Amino acid sequence: MAAVRGAAGREEGFMRGWGPLTAVCLSTFMLLVDVTICVVALPDMARALHASLSDLQWVLDGYALALAALLLGVGAAADILGRRRVHVAGVVVFAAASLACGLAPGPGALVAARAVQGAGGAAMLATTLPLLGSVYEGRDRSVALGVWGAVSGAAAAVGPVLGGVLTQGPGWRWIFLVNLPVSVAAVWMSLRVVPESRAPRGRGIDWAGTATFALFAAALTYGVVRAGAVGWTSAHTLSAFALAVVALGCFAVVQRRAAHPLLDPALFRRPAFLGAMVGALAFNGAAFGVLPYTSIWLQTVLGMSPVRGGLVMVPLSVASFVVAAVGGRLLHGVPARLTIGGGLLLVGVGGFCQAVLDAGDSWAALVPGLVLVGFGTGLVAPAIAGAALAAVPQERAGMAGGAVNTFRQLGYALGVAVYGTVLTARMREALPDAAARALAGGGARALRGELPERVLRAAFASGLDTAAQAAGATAVVAGALVLVLLRSRRPGRTVRAQAAQDGQAAQDAPGAQDPAAAGF
Repeated sequence: MAAVRGAAGREEGFMRGWGPLTAVCLSTFMLLVDVTICVVALPDMARALHASLSDLQWVLDGYALALAALLLGVGAAADILGRRRVHVAGVVVFAAASLACGLAPGPGALVAARAVQGAGGAAMLATTLPLLGSVYEGRDRSVALGVWGAVSGAAAAVGPVLGGVLTQGPGWRWIFLVNLPVSVAAVWMSLRVVPESRAPRGRGIDWAGTATFALFAAALTYGVVRAGAVGWTSAHTLSAFALAVVALGCFAVVQRRAAHPLLDPALFRRPAFLGAMVGALAFNGAAFGVLPYTSIWLQTVLGMSPVRGGLVMVPLSVASFVVAAVGGRLLHGVPARLTIGGGLLLVGVGGFCQAVLDAGDSWAALVPGLVLVGFGTGLVAPAIAGAALAAVPQERAGMAGGAVNTFRQLGYALGVAVYGTVLTARMREALPDAAARALAGGGARALRGELPERVLRAAFASGLDTAAQAAGATAVVAGALVLVLLRSRRPGRTVRAQAAQDGQAAQDAPGAQDPAAAGF
């Protein structure tokens, strides 16, 4: 009996100690893996579903846009309805959408399911850190946030390889279906070991702000994607941009009048906060927005398998993980403007170093640039949320941290759209319009009977070079702006000095920080 009681005690101790952290990390790992895991599977999706380039862009952007548009609003709802309840509901929605993705009969159904998946992901991401903050205190909270950050970084590193293994093995649909058993485990553990929590002071849900921001993000991204197909001055493109401007204006008006705004426009008058948002918006797009097209080039032009294509991405993730882990100790006390601004400059240099391809190059030509991007990512990702928190008063910490996650996801969605448009525009200089779009969308195999192999390789390499240059320029400009704008309100105040504020924000607000070391 004593042995039975001892085993039961150990299980109860685990459930009280590591149980909530394990449950939250399980759902976080699944959420973040699903971003990078899709990149390697795009060529197989295109062939199986007869998807176009814009379809592939929306497979990625539908997910990222839903995350960006709903993150702040869902977090506010969780404060009222209960964070565990919203988190579990998000996992259920994510799982149902994953099943729909895995069974999708065509590209339209897949894009719609990915958007729903992103909505579930927003409920998960907005509540992970507040749940941890409500369970752990003091040193335990610091340990929990560190483990959560390490798991987030590992997810970005594992995603491309796992996506390659599943795509090359049972098929691309399994990159979504594998989420089902993980979701069941995450729901079971969350209901069993994660206590319910709510914000100490209730606030209303800003439905108007959520709707107008979602409309702005969707219209802007749609305009960029359409520009790649019909041109920047077409009626469809200009109408989408006009709608985006109107929606953004409405969002600003709503936020000024709301009793509990999602994002107070007055914060953008603070140069340090503006610099953090510029860095967050540019970071994910510049660092990762070209990778989907790199994956298509590796598999459809160079003929690499999905597994090998995924392994090519690993140097970026490994470099990011190592720099974040080592830099946290070596760069203690270094101002955030230097780590974030310098990191963005490294991302920019890495982008330019990838713009060296020609018709005869292989994947090895990308490695130096990918490693530099990884170095920059390892500097920017752990510091960007803390810099935003340091730029605002304590009572706005949750709003600032949530804004960082929102801007990062929006930056990724825009990066995929913009750099895809740049890619195809460059390829049109060497190929007919239809051929350029087909090649960018993974249709190299069908085009080989119509055009010489060297022409196809040269056109794609030229397009990738131009897209990488655009990403590099984005990161360099953003890095320079961050160096100018991002200054602490008090001299010598570093991101590390925000530890107490970060922990409180994790408890009190949605998506308060993002200590993930690697990318998405």
